Amino acid sequence: MAFILGSGSPRRLELLAQLGIVPDEIRPPDIDESPEKGELPRPYCTRVTRGKVMAVAADPQDLVLCADTTVALGRRIMGKPRDAGEAAEFLLALSGRRHRVITAVALRRGDQLWERDVVSMVKMKRLSDQELNHYLATDDWIGKAGGYAIQGPAGALIPWISGSFTGIVGLPLAETASLLQAAGYPLYKDMAQ
Repeated sequence: MAFILGSGSPRRLELLAQLGIVPDEIRPPDIDESPEKGELPRPYCTRVTRGKVMAVAADPQDLVLCADTTVALGRRIMGKPRDAGEAAEFLLALSGRRHRVITAVALRRGDQLWERDVVSMVKMKRLSDQELNHYLATDDWIGKAGGYAIQGPAGALIPWISGSFTGIVGLPLAETASLLQAAGYPLYKDMAQ
């Protein structure tokens, strides 16, 4: 049985290591992550995650783990910004406001599927033009839902969260550990050496 991480995210790899898990293979799926017309953030995140885990080629006994993180401001889904202009637009919309960060996790072995999603609340401080421009200059926004990553320089812009810090980073560890245990996968096995 192989453990396959269906993600190219270095953060998810680091978070799995905290559970003592080193994937046997990393196979990021290539799926269309465009929201459907009128789709709400939480169902969107769950659908994309399920699509990812089903798209990863694996033997029936292999365990495949996928996740997706979505930033939601009300009903608006804020994906990965296309460029610095869109990142600035996202950050200005989030500035001084609370928003939700939703991370869905899916684990598959053959036809069996285990799923969870975690919703956390995040408050971003009111950003000055200088703070916004300094942050954009770091390029830390590239490839990040909502245009920021709490574990990077943007952490200085986030005075308050409620929920799962690891979920905001991209893989809620408590919930992921529960799914892995439900699937019979041993945690911390690589840490005992």
